[in-house]
Amino acid sequence: MSNALPPLHEGHAPITLQQLFREALYAFEEWDTEVTEPIVMFEGKVVPVSTVFEAMRECTDIVPNNIVSAVTERLTKPWEGEGPLDTMTFSTAARVMGVLVRKRLLVVNNGVDVAAVVAETQAAEQSDR
Repeated sequence: MSNALPPLHEGHAPITLQQLFREALYAFEEWDTEVTEPIVMFEGKVVPVSTVFEAMRECTDIVPNNIVSAVTERLTKPWEGEGPLDTMTFSTAARVMGVLVRKRLLVVNNGVDVAAVVAETQAAEQSDR
């Protein structure tokens, strides 16, 4: 699925991917109690927010302040970076959001990691072939 998203270029994300990250963050903010994770659309394709966050894990671009605030509001511990908050990278934000998605999925699925179950099922199906 991550192949459907534009690649990073030497640690820098194209603006379309940065905008998709913002959309994924907004979708996460609106996530209530559904069992499945939120999705966003990219070039007519449905993309889970975790895929967007994973695509940005190595991005060295600086996150705009409004996104920094949206990410740090969700932390249970205060943000402590090496520099001021306005130097948070997309990599850091993506890693935080990826953890938050996994935690939320565990909560709404009563402790069952649905992604892990699906991955195990797919691996078993492939080994049976």
